Amino acid sequence: MEVSQKLTDRLMQLVHTAEYRPSKPKHIAAALKLDPDEYRELRRVIKQLVIEGRLVYGGNHLVIPASAFEGGSDTLRGKFRRAMGGGFGFVRPGDGGNDRDAEVPDDIFVPPGKTMGALEGDIVEVRIEPGRRGGTEGEVVQVLQRVRRQFTGTFQNEQGSPVVYLDGTPYEHPVHVGDVRGMPLTADDKVFVELVEFPGEDGLGGEAVILERLGTSKNPAIDTLSIMRQFALPDHFPEAVLDDARQAADAFDDESVPDDRLDLTDKLTITIDPRDARDFDDAISLEREDGRWRLWVHIADVSHFVRPGGPLDRDAQNRATSVYLPDRVVPMIPEIISNHLASLQPEKMRLTKTVEIEYTDDLVITHTEVHNAAIRSDMRLNYEQVDRFLADPLQHRGKWGDAVCDLLSRMHELAMHIRRRRFKSGSLSMDMPDIKLDLDRTGKVKGAYLVEHTESHQIIEEFMLAANQAVATWLDDQELNFLHRIHAPPERRKLRQLSTFLQDLGLTKQSVESRFEIQAILDAVAGKPLENAVNFAVLKAMSKAIYAPNREGHYALDMEHYCHFTSPIRRYPDLSVHRLVQRLIENRSPANEGSRPDDSFAELVKLGHHCSDMERNAQQAERELIELKLLHFLKKKVGETLSAVISRVFADGLHARCIKLPVDGFIPVSSLPKDQYRFERRGQMIVGFKKGNQFRLGDQLTVKIANVDLQDRQLFLEVVTNHSASSSADRPRERNSKKPKYKAKRQTDRRAKKKRRRR
Repeated sequence: MEVSQKLTDRLMQLVHTAEYRPSKPKHIAAALKLDPDEYRELRRVIKQLVIEGRLVYGGNHLVIPASAFEGGSDTLRGKFRRAMGGGFGFVRPGDGGNDRDAEVPDDIFVPPGKTMGALEGDIVEVRIEPGRRGGTEGEVVQVLQRVRRQFTGTFQNEQGSPVVYLDGTPYEHPVHVGDVRGMPLTADDKVFVELVEFPGEDGLGGEAVILERLGTSKNPAIDTLSIMRQFALPDHFPEAVLDDARQAADAFDDESVPDDRLDLTDKLTITIDPRDARDFDDAISLEREDGRWRLWVHIADVSHFVRPGGPLDRDAQNRATSVYLPDRVVPMIPEIISNHLASLQPEKMRLTKTVEIEYTDDLVITHTEVHNAAIRSDMRLNYEQVDRFLADPLQHRGKWGDAVCDLLSRMHELAMHIRRRRFKSGSLSMDMPDIKLDLDRTGKVKGAYLVEHTESHQIIEEFMLAANQAVATWLDDQELNFLHRIHAPPERRKLRQLSTFLQDLGLTKQSVESRFEIQAILDAVAGKPLENAVNFAVLKAMSKAIYAPNREGHYALDMEHYCHFTSPIRRYPDLSVHRLVQRLIENRSPANEGSRPDDSFAELVKLGHHCSDMERNAQQAERELIELKLLHFLKKKVGETLSAVISRVFADGLHARCIKLPVDGFIPVSSLPKDQYRFERRGQMIVGFKKGNQFRLGDQLTVKIANVDLQDRQLFLEVVTNHSASSSADRPRERNSKKPKYKAKRQTDRRAKKKRRRR
């Protein structure tokens, strides 16, 4: 008891110091210099103090003092994040508007029925209370600030009352829009509205005014505008931002290399990007000398054009990321910079932050340095061209010349060497392929395909990872605060769920815990019908990668030091790291040796949250627009058949991924061949126990497009043929041969009774 009290005192002293940052128990144990036995006791003490209300668990079991919550009360302010489905959400403390809150981590779980109708991003006040399964959970007691009041939706006239069904909200019921006489509106029109009264927890009672008629929902060209409005994506730059960009352009001399830059314009340099890319933010040079590799990763120096605190910078920070929609790009920085001055175009002098890395043949890094440099790209290549070169190098020598072809061969050799070592060390490869749409001139879908991650992509990926890791290691060695790209290890609960899922499929007989075991499973299903389902399950088990100043490493990459540095044209975290690098380079002069560039940890927490949220918003917008355009395309193909693979199995139906056209559809149990079905978790299948139909995860199907619901953005399919599992539809049943013994006995007893009655 005395030991626990002493440990309690030390713990409480630590968490109330000004230097304390919300930490996991293992980091607290390291700070207190505890041995393994004391660490186990520390965890027990923390749990007891949480029960007593003196400490609170934040997201990912970060420990925070209860006094951080509004002066010690049981309420706090934070940003609400609604989960997709289920009616529950999370509150991220620290986004409520004051600096002290900024040090409080995420997330407080808010169960269904206690969200008070809060929407994604709203600032709320939440009361902390003991959770039903231990720990803490919250109840929203007040919505303090609505982050959005404007939404897109579909106009309808129901029983003489004009209403709008809102897009991108959990509300099943429409909101009323008052008198719309004089407005050219018809049923199913897409509109842009502003809510004047938000619906309650039950989704009823909302009112809105119509701001703009976007167009008919039957026109696919309106999809992009609807999604941009729904996700609050800007469709233009303010004039002050454009003026700031023009001034930066006017001040730039693209003819001569500045005196303070390392002149690398004579070094052979190439860019490799997607065929339709417009901005080129990275280029590569590579030399082989004296048994060593010398790699230069050149990154566009956007920080040279975007002055801190100016209109251009404030707008870029607010956007935080470029958004790549199927038919347009919503850039973070105006095109005069992103597609021109900062873009590493061929035969033009461009300013870069260049990471120089020297490797031995065994990939031991012997030297790393970051330069302010100037380059002149010799050739722009795309991934398809490089893949063709790798397949037949000799064919391209006459066209590209020996120098470029030799450079590509060196790049391929080094990148594959780095890649093999990375996976051998425990890195994971679990990216889901991107969907690319083929559009005609009007923006309508002609087709779609998955973007294959070929060796040309892998070459650039490895060099970008190397540069990101090198910069993060350099900055961490100097103990500076900056935005890391963090990928926390998966929670044990999610790993147990993943293990159960894989065991049910018969892919393993033991629990899956290490990266090596997970990668072995991914390799085992690569190219097989189960690949998509298993990759999705692994991704679901993983934590979400975020931006934060904490030094927690990147689990999937197996890297202790990692940040984003290589895409400052399209990601604000990269730009913020570039600025820190610039300050370090400037501080190398003797006159500035005494100063240390160091950003406020609390401010970086806020910036990391904002950038992570905007990244998530951009990803959702991209996914929803692709899905919406594909649904418009499929609306005209109801009744047609497609090949598909069962990708997920639930008690109420199946999800199937179409093969030729990469889109997911739902097959309700009610639409399956007539039978009495049950869901069997072990084996991940739905089985008909009357007629023997069976639908298992990974089964290959022929399906028919049954219905396309544009309002709910859902594709419904029907099974035509199951090519993988035998069923009554595919073969005749043997009469009576499969009857249970007890059923056969009962029928025999009935016959015997009838005979006795006749007698």
